[in-house]
Amino acid sequence: MHREAEPPPAVARRRFRKVRAVAAAAAVVIALSACGAGTDPKSDGGPVELRFAWWGGDKRAQLTQAVIAAFEAENPNIKIKPEFGDSGPYWDRLATQVAANDAPDIIQMDEKYITEYSSRGALLDLSKYDIDTSKFDEAALKSGTSEDGLTGLAAGINAPVMLANPEVFKAAGVELPDDSTWTWEDFARIAAEITAKSPKGTYGSAAYGGDEASLGVWLRQNGKSLYTPEHKLGFEPGDIAQWWAFLKQLREKEAVPTASEVVEAEAATLDQSGVATGTNGFAFRWSNQLPALEKAAGGDLAILRFPSKTGEAADTQLWYKTSQFWSASSRTKHPQETARFINFLANDVKAGEILLADRGVNPNSDLRAATESKLTSADSKVVKFIDQIKDELGAAPAPPPKGAGIIQEIIRRYTVEVLFNRLSPDEAGTKAVDEMKAAISS
Repeated sequence: MHREAEPPPAVARRRFRKVRAVAAAAAVVIALSACGAGTDPKSDGGPVELRFAWWGGDKRAQLTQAVIAAFEAENPNIKIKPEFGDSGPYWDRLATQVAANDAPDIIQMDEKYITEYSSRGALLDLSKYDIDTSKFDEAALKSGTSEDGLTGLAAGINAPVMLANPEVFKAAGVELPDDSTWTWEDFARIAAEITAKSPKGTYGSAAYGGDEASLGVWLRQNGKSLYTPEHKLGFEPGDIAQWWAFLKQLREKEAVPTASEVVEAEAATLDQSGVATGTNGFAFRWSNQLPALEKAAGGDLAILRFPSKTGEAADTQLWYKTSQFWSASSRTKHPQETARFINFLANDVKAGEILLADRGVNPNSDLRAATESKLTSADSKVVKFIDQIKDELGAAPAPPPKGAGIIQEIIRRYTVEVLFNRLSPDEAGTKAVDEMKAAISS
């Protein structure tokens, strides 16, 4: 599975304002009708219809409808109505549905928004229902748990990674690094060498700054974090300024593309990204993007740990991220049936064999083992990497607080300002942190 391309900044800002405004309206609706939330009328033996919403491409739609059919075959009195589409319209539609008291029963949820919806009472506490979580990785289970209960059950896990295109390295006559020992200085040197030995327009690495993963790794390696357990930012302006200062050094060494090329790359689809088209040696990605990128590249890509400050793999401070959650509306009229379907998705081998790694590596250890032989070579590579780094992981990061959905857009916007030299790293750090604090405190 691949993570859908992020929208342009202006679109992201409009979407976020709409999501927050509608979520606030949803809070009023939920509060006014809380006395009836979660009711489960006695069934007369007739069919129950549940609505299931998710985002994703055509392949995901095919696989998910196949798993629906498998569930319905075993539960003939429960019918699942699919509602799916691209990731952009998905969040606008969901916010509107919640505000109108018309949310789907089963909701594919993202880490960016789970706190927003959970804290407003929009999601069901799944721990109160018969769902087996005994085979789930602890970090994955914790990621969907808060003071509001278990409001999201991990559908897949991944990790921040560096992807490398071996063909770019081969053409430049540069060896792939040993990712268990390399440092950030090694990365800068190798990337600059690839650029110098490659045709014009090919760079050693894509620039970072397009998402929170690379910043999260950098902060963790420096004793900080994106967020704290108290729902605050876990870093100061100087911390992110250092991250941008290093990016500027990479640009000065021509290890990464120019500012205008970075902006152009942000608008490209995943299959047109530099690591897929052979114009970047490295890329900062999530592990579950490897299969789609390999398909686009038409050949193998290498999956690597991030560099570290010390050259020790144990100091890389990677973590398992929940790629998506299975959540449920707190307003569902059929919580028992909804929980039954989520339990099927999470624990049934038939579901595991259908979905495989479409939403990331299966967080259920039994299903992961049972389906390993059915995975594609690319998915097997991801599973192997996820297992390989298990003993090197840092502490599980605190979940994003309310309002964190806009943080990625803020990071991206100020990265561009720094690359175009419109702001110094220190100036960008101060402005960005002020905006971030305002977003998560309002």
